[in-house]
Amino acid sequence: MGKYVLAYRGGGMAETEEAQAAVMNQWMAWFGELGASVVDGGNPFGPSKKLASDGKVADGNDAGLTGYSIIDAASLDEAAAKAKGCPVLSSGGTIDVYETIAVG
Repeated sequence: MGKYVLAYRGGGMAETEEAQAAVMNQWMAWFGELGASVVDGGNPFGPSKKLASDGKVADGNDAGLTGYSIIDAASLDEAAAKAKGCPVLSSGGTIDVYETIAVG
C-alpha cells in the first residue's frame, strides 16, 4: 500500500447553512465509503503566499489548490478510482492525485 495525496482545485462553497450541511454530509459519506483508506481527511485551504527562489514573497499562488486529503491505495490507478466519488467533483472542481515517495 502507498499513500496518495488528493489535491483539490476549484469547487464551490455552498451559500446557505443548510447547503453547507448537505455538502458536509456528502464528504462524510464519501470518507465512510473509503473507510480505513483515509489517512488524513485533510482540510480546505485558506489564503496563501508564493515564495520564489530569489526570496520574493507574493500573495496568492498559481496552483489554484483549494484543499487536500491523503489516502492509502495499492496503486496510483486505485487511488484515482477512489477519488472519483469525491464531492468536490460535483461542485465543478477537479482532483490531482499524487503518489507520495517514501524516503529514508
